[in-house]
Order: sequence, then C-alpha cells, then structure tokens
Amino acid sequence: MASLDSYLDDLLARGRAYFSGDEALAALELKPAALAAAITRSIKKRRLANPRHGFYLILRPEDQIAGAPDPVKWIDPLMKHQGIDYRISLLRAAAFHGSSHQATMVFQIVVPRQLRDFDLGRHRLQFLYQAAASFIQVNKPRLVSKMKSDAGFANVAGVELTLLDCVRYFHKAAGINGVAQIAKDIGAKANPRTLAKAAAAYENSAVRRLGYLLDQAGHDRQALALAPFAKQAKTMLPLNPAVKPIVAVLAQAREKNAKWKLMINEMVEIAE
Repeated sequence: MASLDSYLDDLLARGRAYFSGDEALAALELKPAALAAAITRSIKKRRLANPRHGFYLILRPEDQIAGAPDPVKWIDPLMKHQGIDYRISLLRAAAFHGSSHQATMVFQIVVPRQLRDFDLGRHRLQFLYQAAASFIQVNKPRLVSKMKSDAGFANVAGVELTLLDCVRYFHKAAGINGVAQIAKDIGAKANPRTLAKAAAAYENSAVRRLGYLLDQAGHDRQALALAPFAKQAKTMLPLNPAVKPIVAVLAQAREKNAKWKLMINEMVEIAE
C-alpha cells in the first residue's frame, strides 16, 4: 500500500506541488479517515499546507520558512479546484507590469464571487469582488495576461485592467496616491482603445478618476481615450471619496476639475 509520503514524493518528482483530497483518495488505498489523519500529521510537520478545504500544497524545504510558496505558483490550480475564474490584480499586477514602487505581501485576486480572505504562512490572499456581469465582460484573453512561475502560469490583469482595478478598489491599492503612482509608472503601456473598451464595464466615477490621474501623469493618449466618460457625467464627485469634508464651506472651496467633473479634495503626490 502506497503511503501519503511516497505519494507526495511522486508528485514532486513529476513537478507538481499540490493535490486535492479526492485525488489522494483515488491514488492511495486509504479510507477517508486514515487519509485525513495522515494529512493532519503532515501539516503539523510542515510538509503540507491547506489554503482551502480539500486542497493541499506540498512544501519543499525552501517553502517552510514562509509557510507556503509564492501564491503565483498555486493560485491557478486552487481556483480551478474551486471552479472560479479569477485574475491577479492591483499591487501584484502593477509590479508585474513594471511599477517598481509597489512591494507588498498582499496577493490580490479579483473574482466574480464573494470569497473570504485568508492568511497562509507569511502570505495574505485578498479577494476583491467584481459583479459577475462586469467580470465576464472584461476577464478575457485580450485583457488578461499570463504570469509565469516555475509551476506554470497564472492569470494576471493586463495593464488596462490593472489600472482600472486599482482605481476601482483604490482603498486596497495604497489609496489615491498609490494609484496615482501606478498610473504614472505603467499608464503609458496601456492601449488607449483597449482601455476605453474595458472602462465601459466599470463605474463612471472610477473611470473619471483614472482619467484625471493619467492626465496628471502626462499620459495624454490614454487620458483622452477616457474623456468621453466624463462628458456623460452629470455631477461633480470627489477625487478621493475617503476624505470627508470638515465643513460644507471647505468642500465648496476645493478646486473643481471641469474636464473630469471631479472635486480635487486631495493633492496627489507622485515620485519620479
């Protein structure tokens, strides 16, 4: 009878560092209770990690300090195990596309379902919900790239979706100033036509904020592609909705940007 340890060794020898409980049951002549006990022992020995129910990671010695490998190595099989489409986005995607100012231990994933965040070792996985209709509209090969690791490929937001996701979920992307920096760093890489098409799936307010930030960064072609969205808007909105005016008089005194129909209630700071 093959043991769990030999099964794990065989998977690693074939270049695979993950498995599901159902796969292990099919491969080993063990009863569910015996397999569960063996898996629990391996987790305690730090040979396995369990990010989600029924899905396990095999930890190599170099992974044990962090408690798990880099999530880019296993997010794709995990999401396939759960039957959920996804894309890596925000700060990790911005770094992937060349925003050198972005460094974070938070691994952010956009999904069309409400999922709970979780920690695994030193890694924090954060799931950001996008309404299914909008998600399906944009989560397509022309807008989603592939991030390569030694374990395969994972879906990562293209430049255009990264920009839109960062401004849509700005509170998870180091705030307006963080998004402004990302817009400066990678905005020139966005295809204006592709950006405008993808923007149709996002709230008008988020698109206007991105247009303003691209304008401020000097990415004129990309900003111009978003200008028609501002023309559709009927009301002024704050650039940073997280900043609350102390008194109404101060709110009225703020600079108003007619082009993007925004009240500039926070001056963005961008590093060169």
